[in-house]
Amino acid sequence: MDINGKKVIVIGGASGMGRASAELLADKGADVAILDREGSDGKAVAEAVKGKFYPVDVTDFAGTEATIDEAVKDLGGLHVVITTAGGGIGERTLGKQGPHDLDNFRKVVDLNLIASFNISRLAAAHMAKNEPEDDETGERGVIINTASIAAFEGQIGQVAYTAAKAGIAGMCLTMARDLGSLGIRALAIAPSLFATGLTKGIPDEFASALTKDAAFPKRLGKPEEYAKLAAAIIDNPMLNGQCLRLDAGQRFAPK
Repeated sequence: MDINGKKVIVIGGASGMGRASAELLADKGADVAILDREGSDGKAVAEAVKGKFYPVDVTDFAGTEATIDEAVKDLGGLHVVITTAGGGIGERTLGKQGPHDLDNFRKVVDLNLIASFNISRLAAAHMAKNEPEDDETGERGVIINTASIAAFEGQIGQVAYTAAKAGIAGMCLTMARDLGSLGIRALAIAPSLFATGLTKGIPDEFASALTKDAAFPKRLGKPEEYAKLAAAIIDNPMLNGQCLRLDAGQRFAPK
């Protein structure tokens, strides 16, 4: 899909990998809407990419639907959605305080997996209304969710986060099959540790310790490297139905 002129929504676009994706796609000629939490830098980022900011809580599923509808109406359509919002906690299945808190587990799954599926299903409904980009491919849209390599090698205390991210990775092929007849592709990106959020700006010695298991390069990923992969996914119609690792060959150790 040619990025130029396309209508794009980036969930979590106020910072990190979402922001880098919004900036790169805007540079390539896309019209970009930024959705993120109230109080984030979303408004400033949206202004920088000549777009609009829409505050949203992705765990408010009905509110998310209304916000996406508003953004699509303002954009005049939707061709690409990228979801980078998410987060986790540190809690073992059975710890010193007893069994893993069930509400905590549910909250992590809601934030990562349920929110990503909600956004995907809503985006697909809008994309299905598009005229195909060309007669050859019949392409109407691209959905990109964000998993994590924790989906495959979850560390001690990451059971909720691992379950949620594994769900995101696991639904790629089925979603792609569900939407294939409509010309909509569905993928996920599974990053390793990137310089975003809590890891942004940490001392070099800590960064080196966190990435010692990587093959090359042995460093934190850069948000713009996520953005480059997102752009490559949009550009290449043969990429579909899979979760792509973006990890410098890293495999998480148990802890």
